[in-house]
Amino acid sequence: MSKPSDLLQGTLDLLILKTISLEPVHGWAIAKRIQQSSSDVLLVQQGSLYPALHRLEQQGWIDSETKPTESGRVAKFYSLTKAGKKQLAIELNKWDRLSTAVSLVVRPA
Repeated sequence: MSKPSDLLQGTLDLLILKTISLEPVHGWAIAKRIQQSSSDVLLVQQGSLYPALHRLEQQGWIDSETKPTESGRVAKFYSLTKAGKKQLAIELNKWDRLSTAVSLVVRPA
């Protein structure tokens, strides 16, 4: 299983932005969705997730709102800002270019 340190620089940001683009969600649920969506290959630890969320919020790409979870616990829910939606498109484009380039190297025609 991959660790956050195994991810290419910027990949965690892309994974977070994509995950919260679906609906506002709290930190633990972000990590869980990434894990589930990747068939348990990508495990995002709290020590990587929360600094990334803080950084994305400082950059103005996400907002947070404190409210109760389904279990009644109070947590920060994160959502994309307008700038975050634009950044997500940029990050997806970068990812497509990078993954295509890597494929050309490791699986030449």
